[in-house]
Amino acid sequence: MAPLRTAPPRPRVAPTPPATSTPVADAERPKAPTIAEQLSKEEFAAAQQETTQSLDIAEKNLASTRNKRLNAAQSDLVSKIKGFLKDAREAAQAGDWARARNLAKKAQVLSEELVHSV
Repeated sequence: MAPLRTAPPRPRVAPTPPATSTPVADAERPKAPTIAEQLSKEEFAAAQQETTQSLDIAEKNLASTRNKRLNAAQSDLVSKIKGFLKDAREAAQAGDWARARNLAKKAQVLSEELVHSV
């Protein structure tokens, strides 16, 4: 008869090889490239316009809830909206209008949800 095992066998892990190269200082590392979608002139202009519109709508919606008492879920929504607004502005400043438009639209949609819940 074979002995009864109470636990599964332990996995065998190969030892991690020691690092052979010296670590590079953060200042010497090249920045990660930003991958931006290539837009035509018309798409570029439309993305800029849509971004601006969504940012304006989201800001107005946030302003309309400033002096109101918000529950925990609504306060969480406000912080998410502010995060999307910040990220959208950073993407726009970097010239990534496709990303800026997407982030601004998310902020707009969440801000509209917030206004309806107040």
